[in-house]
Amino acid sequence: MSIRSKVIAAAAALTILGGVSTVSVMTASAATPSCGPGCISVFSKNFGTYTNPQFILDVFQRKQAVGQPVILFRESNADPAEDFTFSDQGTVADFYAANLVSAAFALHYGCTVGSGAKQFPDCTASRNLFAFEVQYSPFGVDSGLCVGATSAVAGSKVSLQPCGTSAGTVWAVDTLDSCPANPLYSLEAQAINGLDENFSLPSVLTYPAAGFPTDKPRPQFTLQGLAGFSQDGNPPPGPQTCGGLAVNGPDNNQLFGAVEGIQP
Repeated sequence: MSIRSKVIAAAAALTILGGVSTVSVMTASAATPSCGPGCISVFSKNFGTYTNPQFILDVFQRKQAVGQPVILFRESNADPAEDFTFSDQGTVADFYAANLVSAAFALHYGCTVGSGAKQFPDCTASRNLFAFEVQYSPFGVDSGLCVGATSAVAGSKVSLQPCGTSAGTVWAVDTLDSCPANPLYSLEAQAINGLDENFSLPSVLTYPAAGFPTDKPRPQFTLQGLAGFSQDGNPPPGPQTCGGLAVNGPDNNQLFGAVEGIQP
């Protein structure tokens, strides 16, 4: 199965869990032609939309190096620094079974359905969050480096880290605190870092509140505590809407969406 097909399949599965029966896959004018629709472009709700992402996930100065900062930059189909692919798609429970997230993280965000040593007694399918790694793949070639962090402490920098070696490169789509629908191709959602164990205030991917992608030096993504309501399943009224209902959701600088790369 191609990367594109696996992404769509995973999105469809999560959409069904959220009670929505369709998957809307957008096509963006980003990712190099050699990466094409197999790549994704991640955008911030602060600056873009599904039809016009504007500024997307980018590796500073295009370097393939551990610790290289992850930033936002204007979308382009000629910039390999914006080429990313989903890697090892699955759920939090899958990553726990692979020993890539802690038991505490899995207990809160994941579960397994059916019998097995990794099953949690209070498991509900709706709480088994979709999890993923985002691999830097300039010109469509996997680098072995993923978007991640080395600590879940607030303010920790987000940079390129080796894929598949620690929870720092694992991200869980936070549908507990966002509209319960397809988080990849429908509505923006937060991304909880796999190192997080402060479940009352999850550490999520955050773009600096006062930053703008054209600022110099370029603002770097960090981990910060979730703004707004947190995992109570019954958010109080607020300025945002989800399916026509008002919710007190997180700040826009913690909400992200993803669109496909260009068609070849």
